[in-house]
Amino acid sequence: MLRLELQDISKQYPAVKANDRVSLRVKPGEIHAVLGENGAGKSTLMKMIYGAVRPDGGTIRWNGEVVNIRNPQEARALGISMVFQHFSLFDALTVAENVWLGLDRGPSLRQVTRRIGEVAGVYGLDVDASRPVHTLSVGERQRVEIVRALMTQPRLLILDEPTSVLTPQAVERLFVTLRQLANEGCSILYISHKLDEIRSLCHHCTVLRGGRVTGEVDPTLETNASLSRLMIGAEPPALRQRAATPGRLVLDVRSLSLPRQDQFGMSLEGVSLQVRAGEIVGIAGVSGNGQQELMAALSGEDPRAAADSIRLFDTSIGQRSPRERRAAGLHFVPEERLGRGAVPGLSLAQNTLLTRTGAVRPSGWIDTGSVTTLARQLIQAFNVKAGGPGVPASSLSGGNLQKFIVGREIEAGPKLLIVSQPTWGVDVGAAAQIRANLVALRDNGCAVLVVSEELDELFEVADRLHVIAKGRLSPAIPTREATRPQIGEWMSGLWDAPSTDAITRNSLHAAT
Repeated sequence: MLRLELQDISKQYPAVKANDRVSLRVKPGEIHAVLGENGAGKSTLMKMIYGAVRPDGGTIRWNGEVVNIRNPQEARALGISMVFQHFSLFDALTVAENVWLGLDRGPSLRQVTRRIGEVAGVYGLDVDASRPVHTLSVGERQRVEIVRALMTQPRLLILDEPTSVLTPQAVERLFVTLRQLANEGCSILYISHKLDEIRSLCHHCTVLRGGRVTGEVDPTLETNASLSRLMIGAEPPALRQRAATPGRLVLDVRSLSLPRQDQFGMSLEGVSLQVRAGEIVGIAGVSGNGQQELMAALSGEDPRAAADSIRLFDTSIGQRSPRERRAAGLHFVPEERLGRGAVPGLSLAQNTLLTRTGAVRPSGWIDTGSVTTLARQLIQAFNVKAGGPGVPASSLSGGNLQKFIVGREIEAGPKLLIVSQPTWGVDVGAAAQIRANLVALRDNGCAVLVVSEELDELFEVADRLHVIAKGRLSPAIPTREATRPQIGEWMSGLWDAPSTDAITRNSLHAAT
């Protein structure tokens, strides 16, 4: 008997048909991948299974019986749990309170708090139940969502980009957990743009393109190239790299130290780094180790730094406002797309005004025609799938909104671009495009600083690498000289200790 069967599921939105007669079958104990580019309809399909969205047509069968899942509460009663790509957490509440609200009835808040610690420990997910959600980074919020889902002991677990901000070590531990759940009979629907993950973890794969099923395959028998062709109709273009030619010093951070602003934050201790024109510098690290605090200090959101601890060209900007820094050529892409990178309810055209003020006349009037034209140009230049400049930012898939936000800042012609998590939740085609845009910006003389938890991404685009751990920044290392095991060790703050690579080389040398 099938655990879940979808037959001819359809969903129409005003500007797009998200799902067009989609059929899908999941067996008990099966890890089933759903693969597709951004905007292919994956998340909409998952939300219909979870009861967060109602289908326009089609049939859902659960354990062989037709069901009408009207809301998430009914889904949870059946044994269905979901981890969303865009999180559903209340910022003003603690982690424990958020998890408690997601459990329909039964345990007390104290019992839930204790259980969170137990589940987080078993699965290797670092979660503090007492922290308010608004103090958490994106990666930490994702851990909360995963723990909350696992606490319901689901019979079907839906995971939408669960590893996008997890370290390789945490990913491996999560995979052990998922395989254990599958062995116990739990079915798993797994959405990811990481093709290596799908090939190593999943038993079956359904591919969507434009809201329709375009193929079903055994991913263990496929290659990354063949999965890419099924997903986007072609292989993503290879990144054309050439050696960087660093020029003038653009960003100079000197012994930046900042005490944490609240008990859950991370203090910065003696952070020093340099970024020159014509180079990309990458910062790796586990989420919650000071990335947010460093980005706030560099962007101007936190103006507490000593004036001379942050210099842009030859000017001290440690206490300058974000607007003043932007006027001097510093542009910034935050890790949170909705809420910081874009206002969900505003149109794409209106969202250009967050950082692009060329259409604002000296009198204060806004040239709406210029705003619309700019948004339309960004949509075309960066291949954003959207209904036009007038659609709200919240209507775009995560990857398409990310392309729009990154494009908005690149098109401004920055002298220094700081990007946090540039391809989080983005499909392989869109990720390749964003990375190519960053490299092209570097080749045109821009200084680029990329903060990412995707090691593959940093190894692909960065010329030099730092690692941030517990508010401290490692020395820089040329990317061509770095190894993944070494960077993994540094992510634990061990850059002062001999690396495993070095120990291995010395042992082999001694043996010979």
